Amino acid sequence: MEDKKTLFSAVQPSGTPTIGNYVGAINNFVKLQDEYNCIYSIADLHCLTVKQDPQKLRKATLELMALYIACGIDPEKCIMFIQSHVPEHAELTWVLNTITYPGELNRMTQFKDKSRSHADNVNMGLMDYPVLMASDILLYNTAVVPVGADQKQHIEITRDLAIRFNSRFGETFVVPEGVFPKYGAKIMSLQDATKKMSKSDENINSYISMYDDSDTIIRKFKRAVTDSDNKIVFDPENKAGISNLLTIYSVFAGKSIEDACKEFEGKGYGDFKLKVGEAVVEGLKPISEKREKLMQDKAYLDEIIVKGAENARRIAYKTIRKVYKKVGLYRP
Repeated sequence: MEDKKTLFSAVQPSGTPTIGNYVGAINNFVKLQDEYNCIYSIADLHCLTVKQDPQKLRKATLELMALYIACGIDPEKCIMFIQSHVPEHAELTWVLNTITYPGELNRMTQFKDKSRSHADNVNMGLMDYPVLMASDILLYNTAVVPVGADQKQHIEITRDLAIRFNSRFGETFVVPEGVFPKYGAKIMSLQDATKKMSKSDENINSYISMYDDSDTIIRKFKRAVTDSDNKIVFDPENKAGISNLLTIYSVFAGKSIEDACKEFEGKGYGDFKLKVGEAVVEGLKPISEKREKLMQDKAYLDEIIVKGAENARRIAYKTIRKVYKKVGLYRP
């Protein structure tokens, strides 16, 4: 374990996780836990940048921890914790704020996008989001951060802040690398295959929630938008909807895209969409059953949450002590 690099990743407990989150992130977490020293956080502080229902946020946080474990993330192999349970995240954010320039944050694409979509609540937390994210990563001597294309800017500013701090105060932080996981695929909307599947989409037929029941999953796949052709081939440019369904089927049925195309050769879209839905139902069934069982055992989940925070704080505390010493804050 000791000679492995440290990997950090976090997921916000806002909204409902989709199969896109599962395929693109959570399922990767399971596979990566044997390759790295993995630290996985539930980023509840990040959620506060937009308006939240407090009761729903608390419930969603616990559900996400249960989902992590149900999907196969092992609390004995990984550190799993809730971000707000480790105060060093906020402490390091303040220090990093003092070496972050307003222009850097103002240029962030996600800040611009969220400012437009939440025009009634453009707050400093929304602007400062990348600095908190940098703190999340730098606290744990993280070498590797699995990222999607939409997080590339955040990794760049994290690297910039680490290099800037090290240059100003001496070697302190590991400068992390953003990596695109070799596992998984990008899952697109069922209603518009040019857009990524999103839990914040207003059209509930555009995504499959990890909490959807079997009938709902089948119904959503039957309504999936394809095209007027009737050929089942993998061609993301010209047949985006069909290609997205083939990707989903290959992941949940455990088959290659090529084998999936052969299986449905000469079949109609109706049969194809039903089979994709059935594969997803079958793939999610054991996860759903385990998650529901875990949600009935709150004491067990709380035990993992407390232990995870303790393990995370051991590392975070050492980092923040070093940072405070480097910047000149007095400690007896």
